[in-house]
Amino acid sequence: MISKKLVTATVSLICLGLLSGCTAAGKDAPTSKIRQVTDGVERDSGAIKVRDFVLVAQPDGSAVLVGTVVNQDVNADAISSISANGIAGKITGTVALAQNAPVIFSGDSANAHAAFAGLNLTPGQRADVTVTFGKASGIKFSVLIREKADIFANVA
Repeated sequence: MISKKLVTATVSLICLGLLSGCTAAGKDAPTSKIRQVTDGVERDSGAIKVRDFVLVAQPDGSAVLVGTVVNQDVNADAISSISANGIAGKITGTVALAQNAPVIFSGDSANAHAAFAGLNLTPGQRADVTVTFGKASGIKFSVLIREKADIFANVA
């Protein structure tokens, strides 16, 4: 004979699982597929990794890129161009992508700079960004426009 306490405990555990949603959506639940946990966008083109790309709006209507590009392949490559909403970015500094030598746009350890004149977007909007490389396939993605404040206050 099954005790009343055992039945109550079993029913309680089943109800707890159903009410918490742990089993309701299964392993394919949309919340288990979340990849972007910051404002920065991440994409790959083979062994080239684009990480934490955002654009910071400037007072004159331009925008400045923040992010990192890393080539994990032994074969070198290079950033050919970066555009935002069809506007070509003015890139200065390092564009060569040697193995595991990051190209960092903006910040204390920056070795490159990319600016987009006349983008005229406000914080919270998004821009379509295209990055092309010498050898690897290009990458297209949507990037968030951030305000020149908080951690982005010194981006220029």
